[in-house]
Amino acid sequence: MAVPGFTLGAFILLLLVSSVANYPNGKVTKSCRGMIPKHGQTPQSDPACHISVSQMTFRPGDQIKVTLSGPPFKGFLLEARDAENLSGPPIGSFTLIDSQVSQLLTCEDIQGSAVSHTSPSKKTEIKVYWNAPSSAPNHIKFLATVVEKYKIYWVKIPGPIISQPNVLPFTTPKATIAPMPTLPPVSHLTKSFNASDCGNKKFCIRSPLNCDPEKELACVFLSFTRDANSVMVEMSGPSKGYLSFAFSHDRWMGDDDAYVCILEDQTVHIQPSHLTGRSHPVMDSRDPLEDMAWRLADGVMQCSFRRNITLPGVKNRFDLNASYYIFLADGAADDGQIHKHSQQPLITYEKYNVTGYPENIGGSHSLLLLKVHGALMFVAWMTTVSVGVLIARFFKPVWSKALFGDAAWFQVHRMLMLTTSALTFIAFLLPFIYRGGWNWHAGYHPYLGCIVMILAVLQLLSAAFRPPLHDPRILTGSLFGRRQMFNWTHWSMGTAARIIAVAAMFLGMDLPGLNLPGPWKTYAMIGFVAWHVGTEIVLEVHTYRLSRKVEILDDDRIQILQSFTAAEAEGYAFKKTVLAIYVCGNLTFLTMFLSAINHL
Repeated sequence: MAVPGFTLGAFILLLLVSSVANYPNGKVTKSCRGMIPKHGQTPQSDPACHISVSQMTFRPGDQIKVTLSGPPFKGFLLEARDAENLSGPPIGSFTLIDSQVSQLLTCEDIQGSAVSHTSPSKKTEIKVYWNAPSSAPNHIKFLATVVEKYKIYWVKIPGPIISQPNVLPFTTPKATIAPMPTLPPVSHLTKSFNASDCGNKKFCIRSPLNCDPEKELACVFLSFTRDANSVMVEMSGPSKGYLSFAFSHDRWMGDDDAYVCILEDQTVHIQPSHLTGRSHPVMDSRDPLEDMAWRLADGVMQCSFRRNITLPGVKNRFDLNASYYIFLADGAADDGQIHKHSQQPLITYEKYNVTGYPENIGGSHSLLLLKVHGALMFVAWMTTVSVGVLIARFFKPVWSKALFGDAAWFQVHRMLMLTTSALTFIAFLLPFIYRGGWNWHAGYHPYLGCIVMILAVLQLLSAAFRPPLHDPRILTGSLFGRRQMFNWTHWSMGTAARIIAVAAMFLGMDLPGLNLPGPWKTYAMIGFVAWHVGTEIVLEVHTYRLSRKVEILDDDRIQILQSFTAAEAEGYAFKKTVLAIYVCGNLTFLTMFLSAINHL
């Protein structure tokens, strides 16, 4: 499944769908021919809206005002058709009067041949001009589809018929009115689902693993019970809008077989749907589903249905004799329309055959590669790099003794920075391995990550060519300039990398692939930044006061050497204490984030 943007979101199917053809912006060209909203519901009869025209006759080239009015509605689609062939293409074109509420569409390759809404805001009247073409038929009939809300709409509301002069009067052909389709009966469940047969008779997916929906309100539960040629499906979980699950051939969104239980007016509607590519979900007919039932209690939604294992000839429904990844999601719903899921869907670790041997499994809201990516970045930019910066900035005089040929502070600093670069490089590769390429829908996070990776590499290269501190050429003054330039460049790139890395982590925590739970993540990240900046300020102030103390002693020429040594010893002990406290604090923040990632 794809998110390039929403990578794992098998249910980015759950986006706002508030108007004709699920498009609140009125871009409903796909519905031009049938004028039917793809809401998966039954159209209403006895429309409240009506169409009126400024005149009943027309000649080619005439411009006629057309008005659609009625009680408040959100969406509409208006067309002119040949009255003797209403299933044919639209006739003529329209001219807008108010472009704020209406827009032109190109239907059947005829520019401006239909008019639709521009937003889901409520409106009571739409006025446009219809332009009669030179090759117009004798009689024109205006038709309109009007959407009051997602589940309440009228299709092809008939308008007046206008005719060219000197033609025979239009006679309405006799037609057989087809009965409105009826919805299958839905009953209430009499008791809660339970997990007693999981792994024995039922194939179960549960989160938390081994929870029981009969005893735990927070239990997210999905079970499949095979019975001859059909499967009984039970789904349960806390939700104020909808629960849904889908079968998928892969972990990317697209071409999935999905089922949604939607809460509306204290009633649960069970609806099959499907996804094509990364488009909005399309609600399908309920015909393949039987024995539908539901229950609402204590904020928990439960729904069940039966479907045949194989459904030959039924489009978009998968054969349940095969193995699939299974997704579980929930989110908000409004007037029967589903919104984006509240968190990253729960996804099984591998493909399963729900009609095979009964199993008891769990899943994860984040895949292993993304977990490792986040964990490595947190370790690198919350621990190793921050400690390495403090050591280089404040511990040169504390750890000045040689260690393997170089000062101890430098060896520790270099080891920490090399570790940071190695962790960053490994973490940087993991999303590309997982995605198989670039993620175009992850916002600014991947761009900032690339900048951090580039700066980390440049830091290593600049450090490798660091000018030596002592060289005979220093007498000419040229080396001082090179070393000074290196110091400023090294500091600038390092500081920029740290700032951008923190920004990338802030953005990355909100991505669907690593959506850490609760608002605490932001506060914890702010706390880490404040903790690091506060530590640097404390050490800066201490270093300044220590240097001032030594200067005063030097000016007074009172036991200079002895006093300086005592001040140094006091300062070194303070710095070591601050560093120890800082490392413990960093490990605390790091443990919080790693623990949250591990539980996704």
